[in-house]
Amino acid sequence: MSLGTARHDAMLSVIRWRSESPAINYLEKSAEQLFGENVFNEEKLRKRLPKDVFRRLQRTIKVGEPLSPEIADVVASAMKEWALERGATHYTHWFHPLTGLTAEKHDSFISPTSDGKAITEFSGSALIQGEPDASSFPSGGIRATFEARGYTAWDCTSPAFIRENPNGTVLCIPTAFASWTGEALDKKTPLLRSEDALSLQALRVLNLLGDGAGASRVFTTVGAEQEYFLIDSHFYFARPDLVTCGRTLVGARPPKGQQLEDHYFGAIPQRVLACMLEVERDLYRLGVPVKTRHNEVAPGQYEIAPIFERANLAADHQMITMSTLDRVARKYGMHCLLHEKPFAGVNGSGKHTNWSMSTDTGSNLLEPGDTPHDNMVFLVFLCAVIAAVDEHALLIRSSIASPGNDHRLGANEAPPAILSIFLGDQLTEALESIVSGKSASKRSGTLKLGVTTLPSLPRHFGDRNRTSPFAFTGNKFEFRAVGASASIAWPVTVLNTVVADSLARIADELNEAIGKEPTPAKVRDAVARVVKRIYTEHGRVIFNGDNYAKSWQDEAARRGLPNIRNSVDAIVGANTKDDLALFDRHGVLNRREYESRYHIRLERYNTTLMIEAATLVSMARTVILPAALRYQHEVAEAIAATEAAGRQCEHETQLLDEIVALVSELREGISNLEKCLAHEHKSVESHGAAIRDEVVPTMATLRASCDRLEMIVADDLWPLPTYREMLFIK
Repeated sequence: MSLGTARHDAMLSVIRWRSESPAINYLEKSAEQLFGENVFNEEKLRKRLPKDVFRRLQRTIKVGEPLSPEIADVVASAMKEWALERGATHYTHWFHPLTGLTAEKHDSFISPTSDGKAITEFSGSALIQGEPDASSFPSGGIRATFEARGYTAWDCTSPAFIRENPNGTVLCIPTAFASWTGEALDKKTPLLRSEDALSLQALRVLNLLGDGAGASRVFTTVGAEQEYFLIDSHFYFARPDLVTCGRTLVGARPPKGQQLEDHYFGAIPQRVLACMLEVERDLYRLGVPVKTRHNEVAPGQYEIAPIFERANLAADHQMITMSTLDRVARKYGMHCLLHEKPFAGVNGSGKHTNWSMSTDTGSNLLEPGDTPHDNMVFLVFLCAVIAAVDEHALLIRSSIASPGNDHRLGANEAPPAILSIFLGDQLTEALESIVSGKSASKRSGTLKLGVTTLPSLPRHFGDRNRTSPFAFTGNKFEFRAVGASASIAWPVTVLNTVVADSLARIADELNEAIGKEPTPAKVRDAVARVVKRIYTEHGRVIFNGDNYAKSWQDEAARRGLPNIRNSVDAIVGANTKDDLALFDRHGVLNRREYESRYHIRLERYNTTLMIEAATLVSMARTVILPAALRYQHEVAEAIAATEAAGRQCEHETQLLDEIVALVSELREGISNLEKCLAHEHKSVESHGAAIRDEVVPTMATLRASCDRLEMIVADDLWPLPTYREMLFIK
């Protein structure tokens, strides 16, 4: 079947589509019964474990006490029995290698015995440790190909879960992944280490402020808002670029995109809503606390958002959410696109990562309270974040660097690459009042709408700023620059580590100022000095205006804030001795672990763009060029026939000249891109620079030729589903 035929068949299939999947009956079980049904959570642990074992395991999970090996057999036995009751035949250690995806190797519970029978077994050692082959995962030079041994280690802070399949179920055990040498080969281990680092320094600060009573641990809480596109699967399979790269490499903008701003929060199409409902039901059963769904700004774009939870659990749940979206969408004849920029000319997709810090006693350290200018804990932790973002802006920018995000950041849809903080006028005034010694102005706590039948609404301390990459939104920061396809583990690891470093410095400063005999007055004075110093030294990073404005770019340059627009510069720029020392100082990554991630990220950038460029060459040569030549032939034949009939055809001749010129331009673009791909490079850095400076611009030129051809080639000859079809036909 030709792509042209596939395109038109796809349109017919969408028109004929009716939801034939079984209706989802939410009434079959109450929400309370449904939530966490397939998760071996605290409730199930409490019921199935001896009280002493349960208490000891809870201390490990909640306080961070070392995991005792002698309780592992008891937990493993209970976990196995629960899984078998749910129909599980296999178990897997589920982990996050440095591919950016998840990985698993399934092992059967069934073991043969010497008498020719079989038994089900699952020991504590099998629960705690697995031994996958580590040689085929990215290691950045930590392990050679012939050094294959790796280990997975049970992460008891993230509950095991059941993944269902029509032919059986699998017990998934969240784990960390390390090499035989003990170095981390995954994204979870550094995240857990960064949680420990931040907790240590945060408790130091709380104890100095006199607010540490009862708290034994501080952890970060995260809620990541996932944006995504849904398109019909027939369109997806008729686009080689979507299948191979996850984004469209060619495609002319349709007459209607998002100009009318009518898609955002609009009515959700029936087919899409049916898919969403099943996604949410599956996630609910897996204990993923999804809360919100809605249409996003671009046509065909949607969002799902969870409630806050501990960072490492949120990272696991985000990976589960992405895989669930992909799996369920296919059941409804659609494909979920998680690329940051699957379509040019309309908004791309992010993963807005809401981040805060809380104690194990339930206190949010970024909660301003009614009088934020008098809230010492809030002010200190707020200033710690401000200092961290300013001092480590390039490292934070690097944490969200990817080829997909290069297309998205800085457009009028996503925050720019300049790392700044939005606080809102009231919090900014509160900090300025401490520096100046003047009283902060008081604002109304309610919003009156001027209609007697409408209630007065509570007003937040600050407005929302959707143009800011790092915005304070009430009692948390929203890191809006994280890409839709990314794991949140690495950006959160970086945030945790830089804030831990900032807190360590503040703790030293407070300790010196307060001395061995603290008094309330000494504490207040010390906090005031810390706030003054940080706001004076790092206040340049605070910006409450329009981050899209050209004037802000000029102002940011005057302030000395970095503006790194591409991933190569961001990744290379964050590979410094200071950055390496930062992670090593807090025990998050050692030198080899940090350098391995640097090489992996650069190599991933290079490989991704090389695949995209090769795919574009193939599509241009074998799909678009033949379509253009066929149309050129048709027009030439029409001109010849018209002239043979003795009629003039000036306009048709102009059209033919335009087609011939574009075909020539297309051929030249293909040749130029092939030459770029043929170049050899001595290092990943030089290769990345060449891709940035040569391959990417050449791809853009070739795409422009393809898109102009799409605008003039006869519709029945154009072989690829168009933006109009993919974005609007549901």
